[in-house]
Amino acid sequence: MAHVGSKLAEHIIKKRSKTIGKVQSSTRGFQTSEIPRDIFIDDLRLQEDMKTTKIQRSRSSCNHGDRHCSSLLICFFPFLVLFFFFFFFPSVSAETIQAPYLDPNLSIEERVSDLLSRMTTQEKIGQMAQIDHTVASSEVLINHSIGSVLNSGVTAPSPDMTPAMWADMIDGYQKAALSTRLGIPILYGVDAVHGHNNLFGSTVFPHNIGLGAARDEGLMVRIGRATALEVLATGIPYTFAPSVAVCRDPRWGRCYESYSEDTQIVRSMAKIILGLQGLPSPNHTLGYPFVAFGGRNVLACAKHYAGDGGTQGGVDEYNTVTTYDDLYRIHMTPYIDAITMGVSTVMASYSSWNGVKMHANPFLLTRILKQEMSFQGMVISDWEAIDRITNPPGSHYKENLKAAINAGIDMVMIPFKYPQFLTNMTELVLSGEIPISRIDDAVRRSLRVKFAAGLFERPMADRSLLPIVGHKRHRKLAREAVRKSLVLLKNGKGNDKMLPLDKNAPKIMVAGSHARDMGNQCGGWTITWQGTSGNITKGTTILEGIKKAVSKRTRVVFHEKPDKHFVDENRDSSYAIVVVGEAPYAETSGDGNDLRLAFDGEETIKTVCSKVKCLVIILSGRPVVIEPYVDMMEALVAAWLPGSEAGKGIADVVFGDYDFQGRLPRTWFRRVDQLPMNFGDQHYDPLYPFGYGLQMGIQSVKRGNSVSSSVASSFPSI
Repeated sequence: MAHVGSKLAEHIIKKRSKTIGKVQSSTRGFQTSEIPRDIFIDDLRLQEDMKTTKIQRSRSSCNHGDRHCSSLLICFFPFLVLFFFFFFFPSVSAETIQAPYLDPNLSIEERVSDLLSRMTTQEKIGQMAQIDHTVASSEVLINHSIGSVLNSGVTAPSPDMTPAMWADMIDGYQKAALSTRLGIPILYGVDAVHGHNNLFGSTVFPHNIGLGAARDEGLMVRIGRATALEVLATGIPYTFAPSVAVCRDPRWGRCYESYSEDTQIVRSMAKIILGLQGLPSPNHTLGYPFVAFGGRNVLACAKHYAGDGGTQGGVDEYNTVTTYDDLYRIHMTPYIDAITMGVSTVMASYSSWNGVKMHANPFLLTRILKQEMSFQGMVISDWEAIDRITNPPGSHYKENLKAAINAGIDMVMIPFKYPQFLTNMTELVLSGEIPISRIDDAVRRSLRVKFAAGLFERPMADRSLLPIVGHKRHRKLAREAVRKSLVLLKNGKGNDKMLPLDKNAPKIMVAGSHARDMGNQCGGWTITWQGTSGNITKGTTILEGIKKAVSKRTRVVFHEKPDKHFVDENRDSSYAIVVVGEAPYAETSGDGNDLRLAFDGEETIKTVCSKVKCLVIILSGRPVVIEPYVDMMEALVAAWLPGSEAGKGIADVVFGDYDFQGRLPRTWFRRVDQLPMNFGDQHYDPLYPFGYGLQMGIQSVKRGNSVSSSVASSFPSI
């Protein structure tokens, strides 16, 4: 019977793959011309769609997940499958082959109900488990009916793995899952938080704080679409993005994952969901998960619910102490917008609200999120978050699991100790401590998401998308995002402006730790979890961008850590460009109370700017201490963490091809002892206020559509 099941899985894979094209065993040597013609988004069409698309906040029932037949092949697909299996495998159970859940013409709810009715308790528990790919052997996936697999930044595949190798790996997991009794595909997830950032050679976009400075909704949708395509190319249907945190204290190590200290900007930038998942139809039901039909979009995840950006002292995973009204007003309203746009999943926060861990909070997870906000998608835990409900982590795991599932967690990001999860869950269900109705609800939600994503029809990687990874069109988009995210904080003294810089200057000095370092300009969550300095992926460094922008007759001299001797030798430079900032970090390791420049950045500013007229470019995930050095600078630019295309994007603006248009998404403080300090606070004395941003006033300014911080959203019904 196992042999028959294996053959059945093999033929299911072959038949399902026909909906996306032939799966090629060899994927090297793809040419750009092989990219499907419908991949790249039409900007004008996108803008028109955003204007005309209306999401009705209706609770009325509809044919959820409607899949319109666009061809006779799609309409008759189920009948072809039945004929195929009966002809070649007469011994295979007719009950399985004729199962309604395999019929794409039925509504999602009909398919979910049919499949759920066929599942054993053990299969249901397995579907609630998300495990790391390092422990996801075929045997584990098959024997335990595992529902989801992921890689974290820590366990990301080697940088030596090509996109095709990623696709091969994930297809291998899918083949194992499809060989199980019911053939339920796995849901593979990845932290694609600024592009497909774990994959070497992908397009790395600016981190969220930079996009919050750009305030361009259309740009966000296009970035979401590009990210979805690069993620899909490797066989991944699910990204743990976007973060809709509202960071209220820059001492928090995840502040660069937040678009702004201002809730309205966060709400506006959440439009990236429309790029990741696609634009829902006008009659889409509020709260129902949505992914556009056609295999060009992925499942999104709004995170981390709720209040993760408001913890005391900016301490990661700590306690947000506030009233419900303020929690709702500041931190929860972006989730209402995300749900209205059809976001498929929500991730709970490690943090607590008034001392109660979010993962064990039934009031916020079930009563508010699922009932009041009408969210019908899947609530997923964060990495090992069940372990961290109690201290020390891992203690009282069974009780933590009981509390989390009963509170409303639907899928648990385990990620390694799955035997303990499966054993404890089984005991809790058998004892009645977790009602089977709660299990059914959780599994219904996870299956709903899988059907919405089209995984039962398209479980395997679409190899025709492989050439899209790092494509020049996406890099051009990232370059645009860099341009729009730059904030000009200072430009000369009085009427004596330094910017734009002269491309024809005889000699230019470039200095600083971040001028020729791809890792530093991308920041954390790039290739690895924490990120690292060095030549970690493909792109254009700032030094390379400068050299390409200036005249061929211009001499560019560079030193990462210039001393007095180097500066004296090159005092004849027309000007200097100093590029300094923070070292890469992620999450708790980025928590800090000093917020100083790394790699002797302050010394570099003092050494260079005391002798040569200088532009200082700060690369950081948040405002940092710069007040003592501002008077030494002629010009100052906040470039945030601009990603792989920083070199060209920054050069476009500082040399005058485009004007600055970014505005501060965060208050730039004077001293750390002022923190937390946000716009509207009673004692507000910033170095540069929220919303600040200068322009050069050049004639060639090319501004995109920006969104005022005072506007909640232009998306109807939000």
